[in-house]
Amino acid sequence: MARLELDYTNALADVVGADHGVSAAELEALRTPSRDALRAVQARRKRDLRWLDLPYESAVHERVLDYAGSVAGRFENVVVLGIGGSALGTIALHAALNSPYHNLGASGPLPRLFVLDNIDPDLIGEFLDQFDPTKTLFNVISKSGTTAETMAQFLLFRDALIQRLGHAAHIEHICVTTDERKGVLREIVGREGYASFVVPDGVGGRFSVLSPVGLVPLALVGVDIKGVLKGAADMDERCKSEDLWSNPALIHSALQWTMQQKKGKPIAVTMSYSQRLSLLADWYAQLLAESIGKRRSREGRDVFAGPTPVRALGVTDQHSQMQLYMEGPFDKWFTFLSVEQPDHAVTIPSAYEDLEAVSYLGGRTFTELFQAERDGARVALTEARRPNVTFHFSQVTPHSVGQFLQCLEISVACMGEHYGVDAFDQPGVEAGKIAAYALMGRAGFEQRRAEIESASPKTQRIV
Repeated sequence: MARLELDYTNALADVVGADHGVSAAELEALRTPSRDALRAVQARRKRDLRWLDLPYESAVHERVLDYAGSVAGRFENVVVLGIGGSALGTIALHAALNSPYHNLGASGPLPRLFVLDNIDPDLIGEFLDQFDPTKTLFNVISKSGTTAETMAQFLLFRDALIQRLGHAAHIEHICVTTDERKGVLREIVGREGYASFVVPDGVGGRFSVLSPVGLVPLALVGVDIKGVLKGAADMDERCKSEDLWSNPALIHSALQWTMQQKKGKPIAVTMSYSQRLSLLADWYAQLLAESIGKRRSREGRDVFAGPTPVRALGVTDQHSQMQLYMEGPFDKWFTFLSVEQPDHAVTIPSAYEDLEAVSYLGGRTFTELFQAERDGARVALTEARRPNVTFHFSQVTPHSVGQFLQCLEISVACMGEHYGVDAFDQPGVEAGKIAAYALMGRAGFEQRRAEIESASPKTQRIV
């Protein structure tokens, strides 16, 4: 099976200049810190970073597949009720490994997949208007069971099912993925008898795509989860190497830290030259932002760390963002996702032979044009001294996508060591949750509500 490759040539100083690129000496200086970062991460593998071992949980994988097989053909729709890490990985892998027209029936008997990762009432209400919940399996995902958005959705769709089917029959329409022992969702599973799966300890939301969080809905809609897991396992073995120069996760991690801390590039742009891979950039944006975007260091000092992730899609965003990237501030570095062999071969017909601006396209393929656009963008950015790297996918396959997921998760974990922050907490997110609980009148948050109300501006100024 083809190995995912990381080409970092165009991020080096001898290509884009010392002000913007990383020198061999700068990378060499990170050889020992990178080794130490990897050791620190791997030392926690069996303790509190169990996401590292998700590719090897074969008993869990078989149970997921058994469940998917047991409900095959029974539902028209699978709906994920989850947000953030409970949604983004599923969305990204569905887009990568299923047809872009899957939900229009292009996949025959497989159910459609909807991920309702927002609580906008127009999104939720429109779903109820358009789809029959009695033909739908709802996968409720929250490790804590206290995620307000997810629990509100659960209460709504549970009620809709009970009204239409009765209490007993509604149970087979709900599957829960939550903590193994504690939390309100686990208690609800015990009361109702819903099918359920476990989010293991040591698996935070943004690192959970290869757990039942992602595997259950993906298996239900026909994704080859074993192929994804095999790719992740193969990359995991590669990334156990302590040699900086042979470990793609360590190289990527070192580049990210150097680009921001030494080269003044706080913005990390992921530009996918593959429609199928485009939502992997969204998945990575959460992984990077929540892991490294921290106010305080491990020692408690204010550091306000973290790069800003930006997502772009080639060639679409060559016509919307490239002007800024080429001639704007030197505050960005770029990661291309590139596919060498698309699944489809589409030839451009010949016509208008007397019009050179059109005729040169005739007889060429969309692959040739797409790759010329990609390579042209890479050349132009490099000549403009904008550092860039490329992840080369031979093809978009479960194996290649699994490699990418594991590589980036390990890279970001090691970044936490370079930046000196805890890559596995999210105090900023929790602060917003607590404020929302207080404003919604949840018991135990009365003092926080009083603080919010007392701090509100006495005079509003609105134009």
